[in-house]
Amino acid sequence: MTELQRLLLAYDRHRAAARPCALATVVEVLGSAYRRPGARMLVTEDGELTGAISGGCLEGDARQRARQAIFRGQPALVTYDTRDEDDPRHGLGPGCQGVVRILLEPLDFAAPDNPVELLRGFAQHPEPAVLATVFETDNSGLKAAVGQRVLLSADGALRGTPLLAAPLAEAARLTLAQGQSQILDIETDGGPVRALLEVLKPPLRLVVYGAGNDAQPLVHLAASLGWHITVVDGRPNLATAARFPEATEVRIVPVRELETQKPDAGAYHVLLSHNYAYDLAALQILLPTAAPYIGLLGPRAKAGRLLSEDELSLSDADIPAILQTRLHSPIGLGLGGETPEEIALAIVAEIQAVKNKRQPQHLRDTTSAIHNGSPKASQEPGTVSLVSSATEVA
Repeated sequence: MTELQRLLLAYDRHRAAARPCALATVVEVLGSAYRRPGARMLVTEDGELTGAISGGCLEGDARQRARQAIFRGQPALVTYDTRDEDDPRHGLGPGCQGVVRILLEPLDFAAPDNPVELLRGFAQHPEPAVLATVFETDNSGLKAAVGQRVLLSADGALRGTPLLAAPLAEAARLTLAQGQSQILDIETDGGPVRALLEVLKPPLRLVVYGAGNDAQPLVHLAASLGWHITVVDGRPNLATAARFPEATEVRIVPVRELETQKPDAGAYHVLLSHNYAYDLAALQILLPTAAPYIGLLGPRAKAGRLLSEDELSLSDADIPAILQTRLHSPIGLGLGGETPEEIALAIVAEIQAVKNKRQPQHLRDTTSAIHNGSPKASQEPGTVSLVSSATEVA
């Protein structure tokens, strides 16, 4: 289950109980921090937390300030500077060495476009989208206000604050085309605003060919990451929802019917059938697609033999390129795994690396940024004093 799914479940529970709550959102980070812009935490009036905005160092103070926002009925922007090594007030110490800005908003359960409902709209139609959130204005008394939002879906559908829709939507379209979240200063009819334009991406789609016992820990681990999982196998006694309760779909497809299937070209595919003919049939339909990842269980000799089969119609010149790019065999990272659970971890880790276009290595040996796609800021904030204690800007 994804963090967003957990947040939506908690929100629905609090709404049914008429339990006031607020949403805490990381909207800007300067320097290093445990969570990046877009991280969220739901806080109830009595202090229950769902989600996380840091590694634990900010949650306590943010909880108190979120409860104050609920009481006042007004959003607040809070800035934490963790660069001051002599300030232990929030358990920060030398910690992350960055500035974290958090938007705290009381939630109106009756508002169809409150921030959680906008996120629900994305979750119900999992296509790429951009959520533009105003978190700072020039305090000129104009109509632009902290917390106003626009959600732009891939199909062009727009939800949110009508006053700001046009300028935010244009910025959101550019952000969606670039595919990377960013922070911008934008001129609107309601005055200048600073906004987080957050690219929302749907869960990774994983198709597992093979419903044996070794597929179960893989599906379990992938489901814990919130991935959308389909299990495909020709054996009715194995391909059952009871054996794979966390899979989104379990399909019985005999080997003779595989060639009639239209594979999901945007999904990541794993071949665990332990059946040569089934693997060959799966490769027949997968290799002609643009699928970003095809993982094949078994030794290198098996992959070489499969790629040499006449059914795949590959030339000798094609095979090395396929093995170096799209086909991962032997499957997984070299983590020294032996058990099905350890092998599942190696497979999931490799898929994660491929998805994020990362070369696996120890973080201690890297010099690049740890986080992929961190939002780009147009400039450092100019209207908020970044001090070592938390400061609120209404």
